[in-house]
Amino acid sequence: MTRLPVLYIFSWTSYYPGMANTTNGTTDGGGAEEIEAGRERWQRRYDAARKRDTDFTSLSGRRLEPVYGPPPGSEVPGFERIGWPGEFPFTRGLYPTGYRGRAWTIRQFAGFGNARQTNERYKMILASGGGGLSVAFDMPTLMGHDSDSPHALGEVGHCGVAIDSVADMDLLFEGIPLGEVTTSMTISGPAVPAFCMYLVAAERQGADIGILNGTLQTDIFKEYIAQKEWLYPPEPQLRLIGDLMEYCAENIPAYKPLSVSGYHIREAGATAAQELAYTLADGFGYVELGLSRGMDVDTFAPGLSFFFDAHIDFFEEIAKFRAARRIWARWMRDVYGAETEKAQWLRFHTQTAGVSLTAQQPYNNVVRTAVEALSAVLGGTNSLHTNALDETLALPTEQAAEIALRTQQVIMEETGVINVADPLGGSWYVESLTDEIEAEAERIFAHIRHMGGGDDVEHAIGPMTSGILAGIENGYFGSEIAESAFQYQQALEKGEKRIVGVNRHTATVSGELDILRIGHEVEREQRRVLAERREARDGAAVERTLAALLEGVRSGGNLVPLIMDAARVEATLGEICATMGEEFGTYTEAPRF
Repeated sequence: MTRLPVLYIFSWTSYYPGMANTTNGTTDGGGAEEIEAGRERWQRRYDAARKRDTDFTSLSGRRLEPVYGPPPGSEVPGFERIGWPGEFPFTRGLYPTGYRGRAWTIRQFAGFGNARQTNERYKMILASGGGGLSVAFDMPTLMGHDSDSPHALGEVGHCGVAIDSVADMDLLFEGIPLGEVTTSMTISGPAVPAFCMYLVAAERQGADIGILNGTLQTDIFKEYIAQKEWLYPPEPQLRLIGDLMEYCAENIPAYKPLSVSGYHIREAGATAAQELAYTLADGFGYVELGLSRGMDVDTFAPGLSFFFDAHIDFFEEIAKFRAARRIWARWMRDVYGAETEKAQWLRFHTQTAGVSLTAQQPYNNVVRTAVEALSAVLGGTNSLHTNALDETLALPTEQAAEIALRTQQVIMEETGVINVADPLGGSWYVESLTDEIEAEAERIFAHIRHMGGGDDVEHAIGPMTSGILAGIENGYFGSEIAESAFQYQQALEKGEKRIVGVNRHTATVSGELDILRIGHEVEREQRRVLAERREARDGAAVERTLAALLEGVRSGGNLVPLIMDAARVEATLGEICATMGEEFGTYTEAPRF
């Protein structure tokens, strides 16, 4: 098994003694003169920035300021922890303009059946005003299996689109210029082979892959923590991620090869603070991975993005997003030495909470999704997916998908909430919640590091990564999430937590929904087409590229170019993953009770 290199001993002693001053609101910087100086800095940056050509007034015609802060002459102790939009620590957003400069990207998550069917759905989303695509893969693809594998039986095309080779990627994006559309792909275990197929599909379109823009999930830590879709043991998976980070930093600078996902952690039952802490800890682990490769943090860190859940507790979610930006910026600067703003920025995509949707009275889900989407917007999300009302029952119908899309568009076009940067900044309630969630996350970080041996131990990558790996092996993350989920379920059963249509207001006039059903003919057709492709391809070229890939796995070189070579000759996803698995091996989670 490939071993990761020893980097160095991280020194935290110069950082942690100041933590109390950055989490309890007692720092200096809230004097009247300092606040006014910050306001003037913000104004200069705002004036120099590009703004959308639109009417920034209220529905009644009232002129709205682009940002609001303390009245002139006010003193606000610790104000620098709130600050102004576009300034460290970015609590109020990454840009001085907020959404006045650019609204968030509407990125609807979609995928079902075969590539042709999903391609039609993508074209519908783009024609209806969607700003980017987000690919949902079926379970065999997520697990690195081809559609004709015995492990794929009954699962092809059911929870996403089936992708077996580059030919499927070609169909998936047919008529959609990849050089012009940002594309997100939600896949982690076989993320690198799937990404290589995407690159080859872009090549075949004639696109310059050097200018591609989008996001690949790739986040394997959250698979071991919550979602349980991995292919290999942690260290080989980290090697693949490191290869991908290097390749993108050198060849596709705008592309984000890692979307660190808290969404699945939250959906598994974590609290808001646990989602935030575990996700950012994973992110710090990937930063340590990049540093262990000798990469420049200011070069690779901008390629990291995040993916959060927007749950139903409105203000708690807003506070979570604001705390996330502040924590990330501070750690990137003070712990990992990032000097540029872009390397300190936490950019994130949000999806409304699937776990909050109910099969009972499903039309209530439209309201839940709207509330959750609004919390993401007020929290400053960079892109957003809104769930459809029927997703608790099946993949969304076209009508349900359109309602979900229109939910975002109503918020964007009609509510006026995007006319002011961080409109809730300075709220006693929101700022207090932001501080509380931040402080709880810091306590969790300290515990994770302690599991990895603490500050005075030489680590293979870094103390946070060592702690994460230890927590995966000893069951820490799973047990903490399970306990949180159990406590919530108890509160629900006792009536302390209420869900309309489930344990409150259960009478209804609603009938059953018509839902999207994926027939078995999709699997039969996918298997038939795959057999034809195997017969038509150059078998010798496939064998040659797979042999070169296996040698690359054993020799330790970067695997991305070798996987691309295999993809170009129509080696399948299952064949590529199995080839690497010959050396990497498999991983089985230790049973716990």
